[in-house]
Amino acid sequence: MEEWFHLSEEEALGRLEAARSGLSSREAAVRKEEFGPNALRAGEKRSALQVFLDQFKDLLVIILIIAAVISMISGDVESTAVIFAVLLLNAVLGTVEHQKAEKSLDSLKSLSAPMAGVLRDGRRQEILSSDVVPGDILLLEAGDMVAADGRLLETHSLLVNESSLTGESINVEKKTGKIRAEKVPLAEQHNMVFSGSLVAAGRGTVLVTGTGMNTEIGRIAALMNSTGEKKTPLQISLDQFGSHLAAGILIICALVFGLSIYRRMPVLDSLMFAVALAVAAIPEALSSIVTIVQAMGTQKMAREHAIIKDLKAVESLGCVSVICSDKTGTLTQNRMTVEEVYVNNRLYPPENLNLENLVQRYLLYDAVLTNDASCTDGKILGDPTEAALVVMGRKLGISESELRHSMPRIGELPFDSDRKLMTTVHRVDGVRIMFTKGALDILLPRCESILTGEGVRPMRENDRQRINEQNLGFSRQGLRVLTFVYRKMGEKEILTEKSESGYIFLGMTAMMDPPRPESKNAVLNARRAGIRPVMITGDHKITAAAIAEKIGILNEGGIAVSGPELDDMADEELDRNLDRISVYARVSPEHKIRIVSAWQKKGHIVAMTGDGVNDAPALKKADIGVAMGKMGTEVSKDAASMILTDDNFATIIKAVANGRNVYRNIRNAIKFLLSGNMAGILSVLYTSLMALPTPFAPVHLLFINLVTDSLPAIAIGMEKAEPGLLTKKPRNPKEGILTKRFILQILLQGALIAVCTMTAYHTGLATGSEAAASTMAFSTLTLARLFHGFNCRSSHSVFKIGLMSNLYSIMAFEAGVVLLAGVLFVPGLQTLFSVADLSVRQLLTIVIFAVVPTLVIQAFKTVRESMR
Repeated sequence: MEEWFHLSEEEALGRLEAARSGLSSREAAVRKEEFGPNALRAGEKRSALQVFLDQFKDLLVIILIIAAVISMISGDVESTAVIFAVLLLNAVLGTVEHQKAEKSLDSLKSLSAPMAGVLRDGRRQEILSSDVVPGDILLLEAGDMVAADGRLLETHSLLVNESSLTGESINVEKKTGKIRAEKVPLAEQHNMVFSGSLVAAGRGTVLVTGTGMNTEIGRIAALMNSTGEKKTPLQISLDQFGSHLAAGILIICALVFGLSIYRRMPVLDSLMFAVALAVAAIPEALSSIVTIVQAMGTQKMAREHAIIKDLKAVESLGCVSVICSDKTGTLTQNRMTVEEVYVNNRLYPPENLNLENLVQRYLLYDAVLTNDASCTDGKILGDPTEAALVVMGRKLGISESELRHSMPRIGELPFDSDRKLMTTVHRVDGVRIMFTKGALDILLPRCESILTGEGVRPMRENDRQRINEQNLGFSRQGLRVLTFVYRKMGEKEILTEKSESGYIFLGMTAMMDPPRPESKNAVLNARRAGIRPVMITGDHKITAAAIAEKIGILNEGGIAVSGPELDDMADEELDRNLDRISVYARVSPEHKIRIVSAWQKKGHIVAMTGDGVNDAPALKKADIGVAMGKMGTEVSKDAASMILTDDNFATIIKAVANGRNVYRNIRNAIKFLLSGNMAGILSVLYTSLMALPTPFAPVHLLFINLVTDSLPAIAIGMEKAEPGLLTKKPRNPKEGILTKRFILQILLQGALIAVCTMTAYHTGLATGSEAAASTMAFSTLTLARLFHGFNCRSSHSVFKIGLMSNLYSIMAFEAGVVLLAGVLFVPGLQTLFSVADLSVRQLLTIVIFAVVPTLVIQAFKTVRESMR
């Protein structure tokens, strides 16, 4: 994009073939045809139908569809209906989750002004902002939303709020002078205005230089359109698992079908064997269980001020290893506060000032009277810097309204960006006093005297030296400095800019947006948890570094870099220095994406916080985008996957702990589902290899997988966090769920349940009919898997974590037993599930064989714990 801030007003007008009197309507129409409307364009999106149909492309889903078709051909209507219902439910859930995601561009469009005041045909006109074209002359007044990017031609005390673009809430002074510096961050382009910014005060005339996608907001929209949807580590792991499982199922089903045909079983019976195996192997409820566990995690996080918009983000939080945090409002309090006061050659905390002291009293008068901020209903209104001075006065018992009433303003010279001063005249004890506040470099040369405890005396060279040294010390700490001076005025003296001289020096205030009290501890907790905190801000480098040092982000050996310095770094140099850079200041949206991408390239899972429009592309690019609920723009909230309702960095660390616990619970729930399914697979395989009748109908396995298994799996998802969760390093995102140890546990536990199930099956065959044996196998497998839910709550034994520490697991077990009893004893359900009546002895046999796997697993855990 053209760097218009480097051009003078006349050069910019010449470049666009425009005039200060504006364009003609005819020329504007030609330019609109050339450049297009002043509007943002959306990227291509898939329709809801496309997303819905995509849910059926998964290989496991295709296998289940084939199984349903075979069941339909064989006349098993119940199994067919259940399989299709499950597939439909999962597809709807997947579509809804996807469609939630992309609203950010709509919010970005809402930042555009609906109307704009321009000069057309030599006169002022109000036109639709979409009709604004390059070369138009925009007329800005206080309260206007800037309709396009432009180069300022005239300004009259113009202040613009660019917080949506820069993230910094302080109004920016605008002027027309040409900027000669080579690389200038957006926040320092004082001769430019940008679409979506708000005119806070004053007036301005602007030459439009960019519209639509050629504005700063347009660049942000393009970045957001180019940022694709990301898969979380869990999704990647589940996709890999699904592919491996599908391949395994196809191979085993083919072997079983071939073996059945070899044994001269009817083709339909052979197919039903294969269908039973496929249904046993596929965890139909897995997708829904993962979604439910994530949803429960979001409810807990919401109670702790973190609203999760995208369920997938819950699990990703668990492996966050880098947090790129905004400074203002997240790590700091987002309110300017006076930190120190320099008066009478001494430093004071503001709360230690004394109204009995003449010098200190006059400085406070100056701070409160030369000030337009006020307090209404307990809320401070006005410029943040002036508000900080009013708060300082109030804490010392000075009411600005009472003081201004007793010492009314009888003259003023408003703040001017060229003068860098504000002057007001008041009557104090019958004498006209001129109070002035402003920049030290402007005021100190104009001071002739200094007020001390002994009274007014001439200012000496060593006074000036001390004051300058103190100002330098404040600057090194990143503090914003204001200087306060005064002088007496003659009764007939007229206030002009020439009056601003001959001052008596009072003192200086040093202020900053202070860190939140909890920020330092939150940063420490992040480091303990193996998470690297990084500050990214639009503020000045010195200020950012000072805050970062205070809260522990910038430690010894760490460095801070500015946006222009980052531009000078090649990608290779950034990669080399990435671990050392703790603070990035004066950065653009492209810088933020580059920083996030650099960390992701190194294999890290990155959380990014932000509240402005300029943060939105990086929020989308990051693995976890975190927006601010109080101060955040709608654009940032829509682009993010998590919103902090308290705008607090410490809340992110709590959310990470919750994310780690959610992942652990999901992993345990998956272990529970897969080990139970493994038991079903091995049981069907065993009967096939032994040429025994299949022990389960597809409806039996669907009942277990979807009904009785779902309840314990959800209960496992509600397990509380174990102590020490935040003392461990984040898990490796590349480490899939199916580790060797995890697979071994599934195989062994599944085999143990299968052995007990088949033993019960053989007992049924020996003592009863084939129907009774099938019923005993079905009941044993169901009950054993219900008991197995207690095993999968934790890696520790239930004796260590406490059987009653998760009442949901008890309720899930009881509900599962009631459902099984309904199938076994309710006549209508007996017919539906083709189960036989069982004797008391057979029922006791089922209970004994069902509880054995849990007793063995708990005994193993107890012995292992005693040996540690």
